[in-house]
Amino acid sequence: MPSRKLKAFLDEQHVKYVSIQHSRAYTASEIAASAHVSGREFAKTVIVKLEGELAMAVLPSSHKVDFDLLGETAGAQGAELATEAEFRERFPDCDVGAMPPFGNLYGMDTYVAEALTENAEIVFNAGTLTELIRMRYADFARLVNPVVLRFAARV
Repeated sequence: MPSRKLKAFLDEQHVKYVSIQHSRAYTASEIAASAHVSGREFAKTVIVKLEGELAMAVLPSSHKVDFDLLGETAGAQGAELATEAEFRERFPDCDVGAMPPFGNLYGMDTYVAEALTENAEIVFNAGTLTELIRMRYADFARLVNPVVLRFAARV
């Protein structure tokens, strides 16, 4: 089952979504392959620090975060990968590494890679290592109101 917080939010907003069960996987590429989802459509969530503040960077799993570009386009002095110890407590209802890309539910800004906005639908971790959510990108954008930037580089 998706994280209770995510499921309650989506249901409360009357958003249509599909839950996809898959075998336990840890990396974005393993998850996408296990669920038969393209790397372009699978949205991975990377927790970053911008000027010391936690934020979400959401991008296709076929890409990686360019931290210099993220800092520059976000108007921050610096951008770096956050450690698990720095963000674990923010996501008490999620498995580590399976955080859904809804920064608004966890008190942090959400930055979305421009490349992800080209998809009609996105698929993302639902808070567990064995379940994904598929929903329309337009619904995601309306609910999260992310900042769309260029910060992703193809792997």
